[in-house]
Amino acid sequence: MRFFQIAKQKNEKGLFEMDAHQLSRQAANTIRALAADAIQKAKSGHPGLPLGVADFAFTLFYKYLRHNPANPEWFGRDYFILSAGHGSMLQYALLHLFNYGVTIDDLKNFRQWGSKTPGHPEYRQTPGVEITTGPLGSGFASAVGMAMARKHFNASAGLDKSPLFNNRFFVICGDGCLMEGGTYEAASLAGHLALDNLICFYDQNDITIEGSAKLAFSEDVERRFNACNWRVIKVDDANNADKCDDALAQAVKSDGRPTLIVGKTTIGFGAPNAAGKSSCHGAPLGEDEVAALKRNLGISPESFFVPPEVSDFCAKRCAELERDAAKWDADYRALLDSTPGLAEKIESFINPKMPENLEEELLKAAPVGQKVATRVAGSAVLQRAAELLPSIFGGAADVGSSTGTILKKADDFASGNYAGRNIHFGIRELAMGLAANGMALSGTAIPYTSTFFVFCDYMKPAIRLAALMQLHEIYVFTHDSFHVGEDGATHQPVEHAEMLRTIPGMTVIRPADAAETAQAWAVALRRKTPTALLLTRQGLDPLPDGAAAAGAVAKGAYLVSDEDGFEYIIIASGSEVSAALKTAALLRETGKKVRVVSMPSQELFLEQPEAYRSAILPNGKKRVTIEAGSTSSWRKFVNLNDLCIGIDHFGVSAPAGVLTEKFGFTPEALADRICEHFK
Repeated sequence: MRFFQIAKQKNEKGLFEMDAHQLSRQAANTIRALAADAIQKAKSGHPGLPLGVADFAFTLFYKYLRHNPANPEWFGRDYFILSAGHGSMLQYALLHLFNYGVTIDDLKNFRQWGSKTPGHPEYRQTPGVEITTGPLGSGFASAVGMAMARKHFNASAGLDKSPLFNNRFFVICGDGCLMEGGTYEAASLAGHLALDNLICFYDQNDITIEGSAKLAFSEDVERRFNACNWRVIKVDDANNADKCDDALAQAVKSDGRPTLIVGKTTIGFGAPNAAGKSSCHGAPLGEDEVAALKRNLGISPESFFVPPEVSDFCAKRCAELERDAAKWDADYRALLDSTPGLAEKIESFINPKMPENLEEELLKAAPVGQKVATRVAGSAVLQRAAELLPSIFGGAADVGSSTGTILKKADDFASGNYAGRNIHFGIRELAMGLAANGMALSGTAIPYTSTFFVFCDYMKPAIRLAALMQLHEIYVFTHDSFHVGEDGATHQPVEHAEMLRTIPGMTVIRPADAAETAQAWAVALRRKTPTALLLTRQGLDPLPDGAAAAGAVAKGAYLVSDEDGFEYIIIASGSEVSAALKTAALLRETGKKVRVVSMPSQELFLEQPEAYRSAILPNGKKRVTIEAGSTSSWRKFVNLNDLCIGIDHFGVSAPAGVLTEKFGFTPEALADRICEHFK
């Protein structure tokens, strides 16, 4: 039965009430008025999208989205992702109408300090917001990761045939989202993987900030998505709730592909003078136009007014949703009771328990004591970690065989085998990073992604969002310095470690040997926020036996060589720790007393108590830092007249050994430079 069919009934006074069709239209118009009022009060915001998409969004929330406002994190829910995050007032108005705890006062505080209603939706800040969006296309691509993770979880736990776990991921995006390259990367991957649990509404209003979208965008979106193996449903008037209803009814019936609903809308719909114009995309309508909007739509002129009949309409639906969720919970409990071992299996994904001896187990797997590249050591450690933690799920951007991130005992994640754990992201670094954000947000995976370190440039927007949302993700970046060699400057990361270290909330670990690599993986798995592991292509000499005692890497820095009365402290990371030890030996031959510190992670070291930091790096000593990259972040660990040795220029194409000599990273060259600097 059509949701919007007319079904009038009398109230207790014997008067006819509004039918569902009329109420839904009034609710959509209420969303429009609330959005216009909030943006006008803030004197900042984007009214065009909320006004244009209100009919579709209300239809989705009322009829098709499986959710429970009384418990926004209910496990049985569908997910709503507003990829066009600039239209945030659309989502906040919906969350208010559906009793998510977003009050009228919250709407009045739109874009203000400390409010639940920031300018773009932010994860953890507003109940019902599943993901931080704003950078266009990021929500779309992350939704692909959410859909992937849920497919994997369902298949791995044996739930893929249960109707309880047919969770769907609904996205609203706009012209700007589709112009961003990351969206196309992600759409290509989603179609290839046949993610039929993904439904995206494309708000085709043909307007961007500069004017008509056709200034820069004239492609046939339908043909593009068909070519990517998506089903495309076209709605010629998505300001018509009945047509939106028809499209959604079709979309939720899977044909084995992800679905794009192309909805033709009018930006700023209902505003008599602003509708259809770029001026209403990103600026308040103005007091006069807000008043005209309300007159045009037959809405009360009162600011932030919600008609009682709309409140009642939505409240009744919320009660139904709560009852539906309670029934789902009961069916879920019955399923657990009737299926031995299922609860434990599900728990291993949604609440993975780290073994107390995790570090010890990973060290057993590492080739400790051998000269080995840390990417090779990392691969061995990852295999063991994946055995211990079923929720580890990830892959690489076509370089898994080089980065060592293919799980040897697991199958490939594919449309015919969603239980596979090895994801082949293809050469799509940005989509990989954004999808991993969605995987982490799904609550059923600890995602890892991998590529050559220099290509983290392509992932920067995704990494920043992961840090902003404090997501538990692990980045495995290999070929971490100029020692890449013959591939030359384009492939030799110089400033990349510094770039990652500038991101608030990021942890960067550059281990010096296999033992440090095992400990680094243990830290990354326990950390619960994004961690980047920077691993070498070339083999590294092992540090002295027992140098990295248990928990050493977790402290960020520790002593690897020391002597009484030391006057010099050499601080190094990764491949340069071995060089620092050899340099110290040469300096000692000249009578100098030297302490050598391995600092795999600046962030972890700076988190330690002041007493520990002072014990490792006491004042009054000559300090030297050594890392085969930019020196800027190392300045905080030295005094004004101390020495930072690194690479503050681009690399050169030559064998790694030649570069080590030419760039002055041999022990002899390092010792000479230290002596010259402090003479």
